[in-house]
Amino acid sequence: MSGGIDSSVAAYLLKKEGYEVEGITMLIWKSDSPYPVPMSANSCYSPDKSKDLEKIKEISERIGIRHHVVDCSDLFESAVLDNFRSEYMNGRTPNPCIWCNQKVKFGAMLDYASSIVDFDCFATGHYARVDKLSNGRYALRKARDGKKDQSYFLSRLSQKQLSIVRFPLGNYLKSEIREIDEYLGFHEKGQFESQDFYGGDYSDLLSAEDRKGEIVFEDGHHAGYHNGYWHYTIGQRKGLGIAYSEPLYVIALVPDKNLVVVGPEPSTHSSSVIASDAVFGAYEDFEKDKIYKVKIRSMAEPKEAYAEKTENGFRVSFLSFVKGAAPGQSAVVYDDDTVVASGIIV
Repeated sequence: MSGGIDSSVAAYLLKKEGYEVEGITMLIWKSDSPYPVPMSANSCYSPDKSKDLEKIKEISERIGIRHHVVDCSDLFESAVLDNFRSEYMNGRTPNPCIWCNQKVKFGAMLDYASSIVDFDCFATGHYARVDKLSNGRYALRKARDGKKDQSYFLSRLSQKQLSIVRFPLGNYLKSEIREIDEYLGFHEKGQFESQDFYGGDYSDLLSAEDRKGEIVFEDGHHAGYHNGYWHYTIGQRKGLGIAYSEPLYVIALVPDKNLVVVGPEPSTHSSSVIASDAVFGAYEDFEKDKIYKVKIRSMAEPKEAYAEKTENGFRVSFLSFVKGAAPGQSAVVYDDDTVVASGIIV
């Protein structure tokens, strides 16, 4: 329970359905953390959660459930923040929310929870659905509300994790959940909810001093200067500070030479993507010659592609092309609304 609308209503709906419900909140801030305090408190990673905890306690009492708090700050720092910094400094673009879900929220927090309460299922306020298939595997599916669907961020959950998870909001529209919340009086009408991973410039988390480097074209010719390759991501267009006859995009980062490589829009196109460290969902392999839909970032439109398994992941070959495929991001393969596999783009 985060104290927000979604998790509060999720707990209420489960209690209404007759489940024996207990709430749990994870703390991820360390007072002695080497990472800086975010500029905005409206983020998952923030030191001041006292008001949130007061609100959660109030809502828990109104629903009639017990509430627990667990400290996951050490693991969050090592599994999410340290990984985030390492990936960026190696020229990749990680997705911290995916790692947090896999390693912390649906991982360590459940381990901690099992030491203080006996439970059969674990529920969250995410917008997604889970079904058990005839093949015995569990399928993560998109939510009914396509605009709120969070299956991409949950795509690395294992079969074991999916077997005990419940998503009470998966068949609701966000507007319906807001109506329930307003009816119950949990939050004020029009409650602002946007919560980022980190309330500030991501580069603040890297603890890297600016270092002047060169921006070059694909052929190696000089295009300009920058203050550190880690300030850029693949596919980035804005903020390059280069006057040119056509728009330029970041197409590669070279950490060992502190280089940022740029090129015109066609240079951002990829006809295929290779992903490693794969997690398979509904099925253990892909069907030959079947056309899937693949997302290469959370906000990207899914693109049609063929998929084939590799030794440590998979390769997807697109029927057209994708723009700005960035190493470190997740490629998620869908069969209609079902997650088939998720891997890290290499």
